[in-house]
Amino acid sequence: MYADDKDLASMDIYIKRNIYRVSGNDRELLSDPIALEKRLVLRINGTEVLAMYCSPVMIKELVTGFIMTEGVIRGSWCVDKMLIKYGDNIEVDIEAEGEVVLEGKAVTSGCIGGITTKKTFGEKLNIGNFKIDGDSIRRLFNEFQHRSASYNLTGCIHSAAISDGKEILVMTEDIGRHNAVDKAIGHCIINDIALDDKLMLLSGRLSSEIGSKCGKWQIPVVASRTAPTVLSVEIADALGITMIGFIRGNRFNIYTHPERISK
Repeated sequence: MYADDKDLASMDIYIKRNIYRVSGNDRELLSDPIALEKRLVLRINGTEVLAMYCSPVMIKELVTGFIMTEGVIRGSWCVDKMLIKYGDNIEVDIEAEGEVVLEGKAVTSGCIGGITTKKTFGEKLNIGNFKIDGDSIRRLFNEFQHRSASYNLTGCIHSAAISDGKEILVMTEDIGRHNAVDKAIGHCIINDIALDDKLMLLSGRLSSEIGSKCGKWQIPVVASRTAPTVLSVEIADALGITMIGFIRGNRFNIYTHPERISK
């Protein structure tokens, strides 16, 4: 049976299993939440082009964000015609026009225009397009952490969020930090939410891939509770992205373009 994201309310991001919790010489049997991990198979025009592992929620957003950010399709395709089948695997079928390119493999293959498959980090941002004060960052990140319910329960699910600087507009969760980012971006693409005046909040480390995804969509500020890599800092610096890490209580580090952050 095929479904759209209206059916996602019935999908779980974790299940409970009996475990033994050991403390010293004591052993206690209890029910503990454990994150679900599903294999997603993506087919375009009937040809399998990708398999990945993910949390089985917001699949439409995940696939949309991945395809549009990575430039998988050279041509046009329609999100509304995406078919999603939930079972032992999650099977996604898309019809597209033009060429499909992924990791050097191309297959010939319509309402979203594809992007080129050439790997780029995006164009340099305008420093004046978004500014935010430190108190707002701390307030939003505090809310972000409180809303990361699945991480708080399981300890192994990443979170991502998009904010306009005043409130959190979308919150996503996945076992993969890249997947969580693609879900947040995919939600904004589907709902025509501009990203060039938004803040990205993250639970995981700021790698070069995260920097390039934000650069692709002109996201001016990215903030995480953990640290960036040197390459991600170099990408953010070159593109004009304000990169913030180690948000802990009242403190955080600004690695690039501090001019966007007022006291």
